[in-house]
Amino acid sequence: MPRPSPKKISQIKPIVSRLALTSHYAVEFGGLHPRLRRHLSDRGIDARYITESIGLLCSKASLPGSGFATADIVGNFQGVTERMAHTRTFTQMSLEFYVDTSYRSLKFLEHWMEFMSSGSSTGQDGVNPLRDGYYFRMRYPNEYKCDETRIVKFEKDYNRYIEYRFFGLFPIALDSVSVSYDGSSLLKATATFNYDRYVSGQSRSIDEFFRTDNNKDSTSASSSQSNKQSNSIYGAGNLSFEAASKLDLGITLPSSTFPNYSNYFKAGSSLLNDSIINTAFIGERRAG
Repeated sequence: MPRPSPKKISQIKPIVSRLALTSHYAVEFGGLHPRLRRHLSDRGIDARYITESIGLLCSKASLPGSGFATADIVGNFQGVTERMAHTRTFTQMSLEFYVDTSYRSLKFLEHWMEFMSSGSSTGQDGVNPLRDGYYFRMRYPNEYKCDETRIVKFEKDYNRYIEYRFFGLFPIALDSVSVSYDGSSLLKATATFNYDRYVSGQSRSIDEFFRTDNNKDSTSASSSQSNKQSNSIYGAGNLSFEAASKLDLGITLPSSTFPNYSNYFKAGSSLLNDSIINTAFIGERRAG
């Protein structure tokens, strides 16, 4: 390795002036089970509040971390202990929320956790939680876990960002909230979430279709143009029928099956038609 050499300010400035800031991020909750949504709706937490408002009230979040559990291997080489990875592990995540005057952000967390242990209140048991002798019965994991929660860290121009999608996410702890007659301050609620795994990078159906999912970098000009058009709400906007028909997608498909690109998209949105996607992928596999 050659010795270090001095650098000019003009060489360093482009690097140190492009550092990300911690205050630009967004949290999205989605993919909740219909029974959980109904449970929350009965308590005044409607679907629109979950998808739009609760994320804006998240005052502090953390990008996920992960590691590997390892095992020591002795004996392959004399005097050497090797360490092998056998399981990927994920750290728990803590989110802090402002509590609005309707207390809906606090109710969202409280009743999500209540739903997880409310199996004894429904079905044949029908035990009233207000009665003596009430007991808890846990619900099935697929009823309280969600797979569409995302944290997006972006920059001020909204064009550069990194997205994390969580699978099997659910709250496991809600910290006690202190109130006091001393000087008033904003009320906040902090919850700890567990998740099975996460995916770093774009993960929507349109990203998978254009092969820009999982932080894949597009190199061709046509792919770059389609990326800009197919960005989510953090990018340039939705992809219209007219824009889709003018794009060179770089995909060869039978003209009899796909007469024009506008057939890929649902009316009035940038979401791809699921049946079209499945047919396209199956056709590509057979052709390959």
